[in-house]
Amino acid sequence: MKPSTPLLAAALALLTSASGALAQAPQAASPAAERTPIAPPAFMPDAAGSKIVSVARTGRASRRLVILTKAVAVKESGPAATLKRFGEVYAFSPTTIVVRQNQPTLITFWNLQPDDVHDFAIVDGAGKPLMDLPLLPLSQTPLIFTFHKPGIMEFRCLVHQPAMSGQILVLPAS
Repeated sequence: MKPSTPLLAAALALLTSASGALAQAPQAASPAAERTPIAPPAFMPDAAGSKIVSVARTGRASRRLVILTKAVAVKESGPAATLKRFGEVYAFSPTTIVVRQNQPTLITFWNLQPDDVHDFAIVDGAGKPLMDLPLLPLSQTPLIFTFHKPGIMEFRCLVHQPAMSGQILVLPAS
């Protein structure tokens, strides 16, 4: 699927309006955040996967993004009919992010659920995970991603499929 011209224009506008200042991976913002453990990754990209995306815990990033986990319909508050038909439903927000090829981007994952572990997996065209990062309940997990190939990549929570998924649009380097 190729992005339409308006989508590319919007993505380019978004990228050019982003601050050009370099950013360091953030330190914990509050005492509660300092106590939040960072889950060890289930696995990071291997040598072949690192040619597509590389991931680091520290370093410099030229851009910052936040991806949240959202409860759409859960047993504590969801409509009974929805839960009966679909079960609990979660989502990432946003479901689409735009980055530039070879531009280190700090992505901070916020798992907002107090009792649900999610994960963030980037998958290849065949649906095979290139990496898989557990997201502990009530946690913030910052990582620096660098995408090396332009195109559209899929991400998903492998635990909560098919609803909890999204796309990363990697624009060519300028």
